[in-house]
Amino acid sequence: MSVSLALVLGLIGSILAPFAAARWKTIGNALVVAVPALLFLFFLMQLNAVGQAPIIEENAWVPSLGITLTIRLDGFSLLFALLISGIGTLVALYAASYMDEKTPFYRAQFLFYILLFMSAMLATVTADNLMALFVFWEMTSLLSFLLVGFDSTKLAARKAALQSMLVTVGGGLSLLAGIILIGVAADTFSISALMENPAPLVESPLFTAIIILMMAGAFTKSAQVPFHFWLPNAMAAPTPASAYLHSATMVKLGVFLLATMAPIFSQAAWFGPTLVAFGGATMLIAALQALRSTAFKAVLAFSTVASLGTITMLIGLDGEVAAVATVGFILAHALYKAALFFCAGIVIHATGEPRLNRLGGLASVMPITAGATVLAAFSAAGLPPFVGFISKEYLFEAQIESTFTAIAVLIGVLVNTVMVAIAVVVVMRPFFRPARRELHVHHGEATGMTVGPVVLGVIGLLFGLAPGLVATSLIQPAASAIYGEPLDVSFYLWHGFTPMLALSILVVALGLLVAKYWDPIHVALRRRRIFDRVLDDRGYYWVLDNTLALARWSTLRLQNGDLRIYTAVIATVVTFFMVYALLAGEGPVFPSVNHPEFNIYMVGVIGLIIVGCFVAALTTSLVTAIIGVGLAGYGLALVFLLNGGPDLALTQFSVETLFVVIVTAVLLRLPLMFTTTRTPGERRFDASLAAVFALTIFAAVLWIEAVPFNPVIPEYFAQVSYTEAFGRNVVNVVLVDFRALDTFGEIAVVAFAALGAWALLRRSNVARKKPASTPAKGG
Repeated sequence: MSVSLALVLGLIGSILAPFAAARWKTIGNALVVAVPALLFLFFLMQLNAVGQAPIIEENAWVPSLGITLTIRLDGFSLLFALLISGIGTLVALYAASYMDEKTPFYRAQFLFYILLFMSAMLATVTADNLMALFVFWEMTSLLSFLLVGFDSTKLAARKAALQSMLVTVGGGLSLLAGIILIGVAADTFSISALMENPAPLVESPLFTAIIILMMAGAFTKSAQVPFHFWLPNAMAAPTPASAYLHSATMVKLGVFLLATMAPIFSQAAWFGPTLVAFGGATMLIAALQALRSTAFKAVLAFSTVASLGTITMLIGLDGEVAAVATVGFILAHALYKAALFFCAGIVIHATGEPRLNRLGGLASVMPITAGATVLAAFSAAGLPPFVGFISKEYLFEAQIESTFTAIAVLIGVLVNTVMVAIAVVVVMRPFFRPARRELHVHHGEATGMTVGPVVLGVIGLLFGLAPGLVATSLIQPAASAIYGEPLDVSFYLWHGFTPMLALSILVVALGLLVAKYWDPIHVALRRRRIFDRVLDDRGYYWVLDNTLALARWSTLRLQNGDLRIYTAVIATVVTFFMVYALLAGEGPVFPSVNHPEFNIYMVGVIGLIIVGCFVAALTTSLVTAIIGVGLAGYGLALVFLLNGGPDLALTQFSVETLFVVIVTAVLLRLPLMFTTTRTPGERRFDASLAAVFALTIFAAVLWIEAVPFNPVIPEYFAQVSYTEAFGRNVVNVVLVDFRALDTFGEIAVVAFAALGAWALLRRSNVARKKPASTPAKGG
């Protein structure tokens, strides 16, 4: 079975399975879990094939724009596909149990969003065409908005959902601009084609702008400074969504894009140092905010931001080890972070208490959750024999061997010290330290909710004890894909007594010390209000509030309900640009043209149009004004007729007739006479603007007549109207085929106007026929 077919079947299953869950709880839940599980098994079967060469499947989509739905499954995208589908399976199982007490519709709706989100993620990481990647990228932003704001009754959830969407969709616009420039510079949107021949892109003067735009899109998605604030706020989402967003899916899309394009972008000397700088800043700020956080999920969220900063820094480091470290860290982080979020959700779900400092003594009532938390936390702290230890060894080795040794190692030690402290705190506080106050546990551990963290914790231990399971089959192809060349990967547990081991020991020792003094450090940092002003989302709200204020100000002045002002603004802007074009162009403003033969009929028609315009402009009667406008419209129809356009003339006659009849019928319900509401000065301005506008249009028409006629477009439509649209009337074919959407829009406007007029007339008739109410009889 092809990858394309698997993705399509997965999408169909993602749509249908939640509906089954709404009707039949047990069977439906099984189907919901089966969809990602089967996809995981499918991608697992592709390990051997991808290890030899990337799988590429081309499917036509919009060939005229060079956009194809080409599937590209290399080692790196396969790693993400396995994480998305594998952890997605556990998330679906967890969510079905987490939402067990909710109504069938509520539960099915959440599962529907989760599975659609998984499908969008899989499509994004396997897309070879950058335009297709962008479409799926934005789908993940929309679905994450629905997931974060799923509990729409809570203000915090709605605000966090809007914030996440505004930030990530804003970054998506930057990404789209970068992708468009890639198409302009390299004449292709294919990642594979760019990898094979990057020269046109690298040598383009747009190369710098492309990198900046795509980095901005990636930074917003992966919560890098200065966009780090939205991800912790997204903790308002239900825990299954938080676990999925923060471990294997959306927040890693940014680093996925950076790593995928790194073989090309790294040819710009400043690309790597920029990633190191932003990644390092994100790591430090996130670690500081984690120390200041109180809620269980918030601490984990800031540790996720720090981990994303770590991955960004690793992508910016040079050398083969950095590529291996990047892949190893992505794998390890996905395993332990999803497990920790699962465990946090179990604790909060059972106790209703989200704050770490109010939890305690839960190991006796939640032994399975406590054990899974210990396994995941040990891997997060980088302790042997877990896979987190191996990834941390490679992290330090990549930093030592890079050109940024001192800075990278210093930041790595400081941030990983905090990560060790967080691992200790999330284990000891909820489970093994006595609770400070009585804690009510509403229910025990549900099997569906404990399977996920236990499985992930055991896998983290298994991959640490037997790293050969993933070294050659998964780590090596993924690292080779982002390095741009085949690599020999040695991913193993024991490296001997090395500087990396010394740094690991130092980090663990410092982390234990920070964990011991967590409370005083936490209190001291919480009291420093400067961090609230500098590091939180106040900047975002300042921009948002000022944008809304500007919108209100401009609306009051531009959308004030005065049609004359709207018309004046449009006419002024159009006139300005047309006058500028006429004056800046070569030749006279009013060029000479070949005068056509004198036609007395045309002179009469033009006179009719002029009379109609003057009548409409000068009369104080609404009915007379409508007649004047209709007179001008009928005159224009005669112009079409006299110049060989009977079909256009017929259309114009029909439109004018409908216009006069309908508008006159409406105006009969209004006063037939009106008083002038414009001051003499305003009327003089209107007249001057109308005269200048008319003179400008006259000059433009003269230029159109003076420029030699280019027959390319008419000849094209004449040639293809029958072969492609099967129509012999070229004008009709243009209207209903080549510009079908435009024609549809025009028809819709006329139809809506007719409906509005009909509703107004009908309301007047009903009001006229309604009998007067009789007074109530007195008792």
